[in-house]
Amino acid sequence: MIIGVISDTHGRISKKALEALKGSKLIIHAGDVGGTKVLEALEEIAPVYAVRGNTDLGRWAQALPKTQVVELGDMSFYVLHNLEMLSIDPKSAGFDGVIYGHTHIPKEERQDGVLYFNPGSAGPKRFRLPICLGRILVKNGEIDVEWIDLEGK
Repeated sequence: MIIGVISDTHGRISKKALEALKGSKLIIHAGDVGGTKVLEALEEIAPVYAVRGNTDLGRWAQALPKTQVVELGDMSFYVLHNLEMLSIDPKSAGFDGVIYGHTHIPKEERQDGVLYFNPGSAGPKRFRLPICLGRILVKNGEIDVEWIDLEGK
């Protein structure tokens, strides 16, 4: 099973990103969406679970929660935009993973059996950081991750 994970689109969603997300059971957007058109494009692929980022302003953004719990089968993920705002102990709460964005830096870390995953930024280029998105691959109860480069040819 594939979970598409995207963040920091800042109002832009490329054809390459949409193509990379095809086949996802669901899509998690970890904030700084940038507008409803991004969410609408993602929803054409799979159900979308999105949170509000620090640049998501205006009436449309008020509908997005600041945090969200995504459950899929026996697995559960806690989603927020900025990891520094994490106010729970994910292990004690029983989460398999924490999905976040904000830094634009792709990162995978495991602490106490909990996955901490940042898909990087799928939006406009920022400094020397890559433009990418992530996938969480679930097979036989095991979680693996990968990043998809959106800059390459």
